[in-house]
Amino acid sequence: MSNETNTQDLPLSGITVIDCGQVVAGPTIAMILGDFGAEVIKVENPDGGDQGRYFGRSKNGVPLTWKQLSRNKKTITLSLSKTAGQALFCRLIEKTRADILVESFRAGTFERWNLGYERLRELSPGLTMIRVSGFGQTGPYKDRPGFGTLAEAMSGFAHLTGQPDGPPTLPSFALADTTAALYATIGALLCLYQRDAKSSGRGQSIDVSLLESLYTMLSGHAVAYDQLGLPGRRTGSRTSGSAPRNTYRTKDDRWIAIAGSTQALTERLFKEMGRADLITDPRFKTNRDRLANVAALDEIVGAWVQERTQTECIAQLVKAEVAVAPVADFKDLAEDPHLLARKTLVAIDDPELGTLRMPDVLPRLSETPGKIKHAGLPMGVYNREIYQGRLGLTDAELEKLKAEGVI
Repeated sequence: MSNETNTQDLPLSGITVIDCGQVVAGPTIAMILGDFGAEVIKVENPDGGDQGRYFGRSKNGVPLTWKQLSRNKKTITLSLSKTAGQALFCRLIEKTRADILVESFRAGTFERWNLGYERLRELSPGLTMIRVSGFGQTGPYKDRPGFGTLAEAMSGFAHLTGQPDGPPTLPSFALADTTAALYATIGALLCLYQRDAKSSGRGQSIDVSLLESLYTMLSGHAVAYDQLGLPGRRTGSRTSGSAPRNTYRTKDDRWIAIAGSTQALTERLFKEMGRADLITDPRFKTNRDRLANVAALDEIVGAWVQERTQTECIAQLVKAEVAVAPVADFKDLAEDPHLLARKTLVAIDDPELGTLRMPDVLPRLSETPGKIKHAGLPMGVYNREIYQGRLGLTDAELEKLKAEGVI
């Protein structure tokens, strides 16, 4: 387990979260809340479950991404599109006095199921409903299917990413989903604070779109367009903020990244390269000078790097207090002494995979750090506990609901 913290001592112990999220964004919100002690009841359609189960790689038929995204969750099955399922869902909200509901369906879906926020809040007045979608609950795009890929394309991210003479480039991981999940989690905590610390007693509805979350994260570009009319452009691994800033190939055909984010860092780099003359060179004297002559600067730095192996570059530049890091793959990260010392990866005992390692809980709280109780579980593991133990259904009722495809 990630640590010895008792679950009852965690900041969100006593909070109940109903996770109806799909794929990445919604489940990530519930994962974070569960990491810090909330009871998370994961609701999945009995016909196939959360589509996140089928994303990414698997081992012996067990989905690996799911193991992290659904850690600490109690999995139940329930068809929200069926009338009986909707009635049972309302009973779940009421009986658990749910604090947070996470849903990430297309806008209007919960209303179509007669599960709109006002109805649900009558059942649990303190309920906060987090609604994550591609384009939000309002606006001309709200009815479109919304996935991270579309947000990453439309937000300006892809337009800025890639080589200047190459195509726009999408990320190879769920960037928009994760960004939206972080904003939504902040919103959930704000709503809990307003309800409890400020004694409003009422929950709120939170509207988070993948598009707006990533657009907002691209700091400065919207303002630069507003004030200067600059639509943005692809600069590869360079940035318009400072130079040098790039990835450089080493002698052993590996890569390092160097960031000259301050004048002092850049001057230390020039001295370590044996090129103190560059400090007073009018092309490179200030950051603005370096940005104006970035191609020439990268050629000089790149030539110096290519005379050394990655290990030699890192050792030499770290000793000189230059901002440098290797371009690491996941094998490197699994063996990195710094991450090992900080216990960034934690070993989990899992009934399907035996032992597996995954990133530990973030952020790290000094007195009540989060805890991973278990990795993601198969479908419906907690059906009996929740439906019978919490809602009081009989064996006969449970079997009838199962036969009808409701659970």
